Amino acid sequence: MNPAAQTLGQLESARSLALGDGRYYPTIIPGVLPIIGPNSNASLEIRRWGADFLAETFASPAWPSDAKESCALTVLPTLKEYLTTVDDINVIKSAVQTAASVYPLVYRHIVADPHDTQNWQHMLAIKSNVLRRMDAAPPGVRICCVKFVQQVILVQTPGMIADPRRPGQNDISLALVPRDHPLIPYANLEAEASGLLDRLLDIIHGDHSDALLVTATLNGLGMLIQRRPSIANKILSSVLNFNALKLANSPLTPKTKVLIRSIERTTKALLANVMKRNPDGPLNIRIDQYLQRMQRMRLDVFDESSRKRPAPAEPTDGLDAAKRQRLGANVPSPAPSVPPLPSGPVSYRELLLLTPDPGAANLDVQQMFPDSNVLLRLIVPILQSIDEVKLGNAINVVRSRYLDLQSRATAQAAAVSTSMAMSDGIDDEEEYEPDFEPEDAEQMVNRLDSAPPDDTVAERIPDSHLAPYKLPEAPPLTAEEIQKYGDMTVQRLVGMLSAADEATPKSKTTKGGFNRLAASNFDRDSWVTILARLATRASVGLEDPEEGIKSEYNGVTKKGSFALSDRVREALHSYIMYDWRRRIDAAIIWLNEEWLNDRIQSEGVGVNGNAAMNGHGNNVPSKGHYFRSVLKLLDSILPFVEGTDKILVRFMSEIAEVNGDVLRRMKKMAEDPERIDLAVMVLQYLHLLKPPARDICVEVLTDMWHTNDRAKPSARKLLSKWRPEILEQEESNMKTESANGALEVKPA
Repeated sequence: MNPAAQTLGQLESARSLALGDGRYYPTIIPGVLPIIGPNSNASLEIRRWGADFLAETFASPAWPSDAKESCALTVLPTLKEYLTTVDDINVIKSAVQTAASVYPLVYRHIVADPHDTQNWQHMLAIKSNVLRRMDAAPPGVRICCVKFVQQVILVQTPGMIADPRRPGQNDISLALVPRDHPLIPYANLEAEASGLLDRLLDIIHGDHSDALLVTATLNGLGMLIQRRPSIANKILSSVLNFNALKLANSPLTPKTKVLIRSIERTTKALLANVMKRNPDGPLNIRIDQYLQRMQRMRLDVFDESSRKRPAPAEPTDGLDAAKRQRLGANVPSPAPSVPPLPSGPVSYRELLLLTPDPGAANLDVQQMFPDSNVLLRLIVPILQSIDEVKLGNAINVVRSRYLDLQSRATAQAAAVSTSMAMSDGIDDEEEYEPDFEPEDAEQMVNRLDSAPPDDTVAERIPDSHLAPYKLPEAPPLTAEEIQKYGDMTVQRLVGMLSAADEATPKSKTTKGGFNRLAASNFDRDSWVTILARLATRASVGLEDPEEGIKSEYNGVTKKGSFALSDRVREALHSYIMYDWRRRIDAAIIWLNEEWLNDRIQSEGVGVNGNAAMNGHGNNVPSKGHYFRSVLKLLDSILPFVEGTDKILVRFMSEIAEVNGDVLRRMKKMAEDPERIDLAVMVLQYLHLLKPPARDICVEVLTDMWHTNDRAKPSARKLLSKWRPEILEQEESNMKTESANGALEVKPA
């Protein structure tokens, strides 16, 4: 028996054992490597088997990753030898697939053991060999290289750390690498991953003649979008600029059609899966537009090629009525047969009836459609589908009938008047004066306008003594009805605001400040301004300052009040909190309008000396709405603010005024260690760009320095610039305490 065949039989037996139970892989691999390894001088068939076995082994989920990691280090010399000395395509493909499975395991081992230089050098040699083959290798090998590059990008980009205490359970990513690692520097790995991602994106924008390579790249990008949110937007933006029907510009052969359909369906599946996993993604609108545009382009490409032959330009056998519609012959249609009007009196039904069909003439629409709303919904599409020529002919027929009836009625009236004159014995036709026809409304008005003014005109007009008609007065509304209808009005306004938010794009024009017209553009900002001014200016001066109870936001709220302004404020607050990150500009518009209203009222109140002093020393009304609204909105937003939400800096900088109560919310937020930097950033920004708030910022930062130990490093940097004497006093106090403690210690 052939020794190679006998060896393959034994290897197949070992493989079958491992496939039956994955626990045998760690014991079978050390026994197989001497047979298929670099120093075995094995035949090509055995090397093919060995490469396939390794690819299957490290892709199998039947044994744990910890065992795979220890075995992965032993197969690196074999993989390196396969890629450098063997020219067989099957061996190279399986070796690259094995390298794609092994790379994350070796990477995690090197992170834990930074002194294992030999194994990492083997891995770097394998990586360099695979990357060199990526552009010039045969198509099958290039697809395997795409899989390897996907794994490298996945490993060398930052991922989420689920539990820092259990690093073995976390996803293998750049987040596991220390900044000072000697073998794998953090910056080098991140830059390499970015460059490899650009190479993958260049594949989909390049030549589409190899559709398998393009579809493999798109499938690899889908995994990167799902598991690495940090690079998802970059990948999606590149895919949305990708022309999936690029091959449609070349001659449409059957092979080209198959390639176009393959790329188009893979792209559609990728984007549809992205929208399904993240229904509220910021790019979902662009993705939906891209899919619709690609659908229209595909119909244009494939429907044009699958249409039947065009109709002849001229009819070949005359203007046959059965072929006019198909051939498009422009032949005037015969005039419809219209039944004549009956003699005698004619009703509206007989005037408008144009069909000789008795079934259609006796049709009762009220019995078919007892609900008039259904009939109204049907009339509009029916009128849109009617041929304009036929409709014009029908209108002309009805018009001619009506004129015929008018002429017939005039002739009958003239005949009646002639017969009456003859019966009275009037023979002289010149002295005969026929009865006047009744005047219509327009003739009567013209005659009255031309007549001289006279107070007795009403006596000459019959029925002019009728009393004027007046509608009955509506019953007065109760307080509950007023509140109900007011709430409905506010909800309708907020609904219009939400519709404008979705339909109107963001305006890039320059705003006009407080003196702008509220509804000049009918966009989202205009509606927000209308609601804000409705809340702040509609009821100015109508509240009773003596009634009310103290609220938690230092304001006054009427108990059982039905004030429109309070309900508008609640509606604006709910609208902003529904999506506060996108609607923070609406909050700024509203609060600035509240501040302006309080300032306007403070000018009137300050004359009598009844104004309160705020943190800046300015006069503001003691019961204003601005600070109460700011504090309420801040207390609602801060539980959802993350350490990276720098939009809070914009909010605090663009509202009109801040005081101690507002900035003490930043101190409360700094109790969360992840949000200390954001709170300090807000205070630093306000100190630099809002001079009236500098003293308050320093006071709040000093309070954080004394009460929050976690915030001391960040607060020290700013206090050393703003108030170094505070740090010096703190250090002197600490030295004094330490000296006193040393004096109190006595020798035994």
